[in-house]
Amino acid sequence: LGFRVTALKIDPYLNIDAGTMSPFEHGEVFVLEDGGECDLDLGNYERFLGVSLTSRSNLTTGKVYQLVIERERRGDYLGKTVQVVPHIVDVIQEW
Repeated sequence: LGFRVTALKIDPYLNIDAGTMSPFEHGEVFVLEDGGECDLDLGNYERFLGVSLTSRSNLTTGKVYQLVIERERRGDYLGKTVQVVPHIVDVIQEW
């Protein structure tokens, strides 16, 4: 019984992940156990917390918009106008 918690890093940039970002602008890339590329903060989280994190532990604005666009292209919104509220907000809450 009880809650199970984990670390989550939320980044505001539009990149999907840190893999293609300039290390001069953003710093080194850390590769997670599942191959996800993120910034070094998640590596520090793993070390200090003694856990293994996955790509689900790193949320970027780019990932959110990518999911919404994929859903729109699939027809999940049934032709509705896709907007920040409620569509973007819903994806963030579902994450």
